[in-house]
Amino acid sequence: MQLGTGLFTGQRRPDDERTTSERYDEILDLTAHIEDVGIDSAWVSEHHFLEDEYLSGTLPTLGAMAAVTDEIEIGSCVALGPLYDPIHLAEDAATVDLLSGGRSTLGLAIGSHPTEFDVFGVPLEERADRLADLVFFLDGAWSEGDLGYDSDFHDVPTDVSITPKPDDGHVPLMLGGAAKPAVRRAARTAEGWCAPSSLSIEDVRKRVEDIRNVREAEDIDGDFTIYVLQHGWVGDSCEEAWEAMRDGYLFIQRRYAEIFSGEPVDSLDEERIQELKEQAIFGTPEQVTEELDAYREALGDDIHFIFRTYHPGTDTEAMRECMTRLGEEVAPQLR
Repeated sequence: MQLGTGLFTGQRRPDDERTTSERYDEILDLTAHIEDVGIDSAWVSEHHFLEDEYLSGTLPTLGAMAAVTDEIEIGSCVALGPLYDPIHLAEDAATVDLLSGGRSTLGLAIGSHPTEFDVFGVPLEERADRLADLVFFLDGAWSEGDLGYDSDFHDVPTDVSITPKPDDGHVPLMLGGAAKPAVRRAARTAEGWCAPSSLSIEDVRKRVEDIRNVREAEDIDGDFTIYVLQHGWVGDSCEEAWEAMRDGYLFIQRRYAEIFSGEPVDSLDEERIQELKEQAIFGTPEQVTEELDAYREALGDDIHFIFRTYHPGTDTEAMRECMTRLGEEVAPQLR
């Protein structure tokens, strides 16, 4: 079982007086620290046009993260595939992979925020088809020679060669989404699938079983990684850990509620807060290890758990300490 962390979003809480540059510096500082303490991967996430300045430049940020690390996996969890020009995405993702020495993973999803699609001029109802089209486009772009793929949504000549090419011929793709079509799209066309944090262990287990059945039935070879996403914190006690993560965690959950609904959300009610608290994983290293081990028992040893310890506006030193304990006290118990 591998352990990653993030998701770095660079958001500005109302009580955070730092500049955008200072918050981005924090991302790079914590990324370097992640490698130092033995965590396996670091991840960013993407949204646009939000008042809190949610990270929009995923690929540039991953390039900077590549420069401050030597060994860990870096990736997007997730980039909003339908909003991208496919040539630029193919070029930029390959560049990040080359700069990192083949350590990158490109996570993609269909997106949901109506404002993003409106501003980018992309019909919301086309998002699933556009993501599927993008996956095939990227495969053609990274293969030797010409593109060789006629996109349904982008007027790109099939006889153009898009460069650079990744050294290994492909940047690993991870697709998100909880619905059956999204899960099966990942099984058939990608190298990984990411389980959203809203899914229970049993929900994830059922989808992983479906993925394995699809790949076996259709004789699909190659490595496939199951990524599992969940918020959490490692501290001295459950109470201390919840206190440390609560404000940043609830802030980002309120913002997600706005993103998914397209409507302002001024606050979360107590029932939703309790639900989110029960969903998160937090406590002492032993308690966190026990909860993560439950995922390993349900899903197998070959999963990659992305444990979200970056909660916007939380004290940087507190996040460093949490990540240290995750890498030095939790991770060794799961390997």
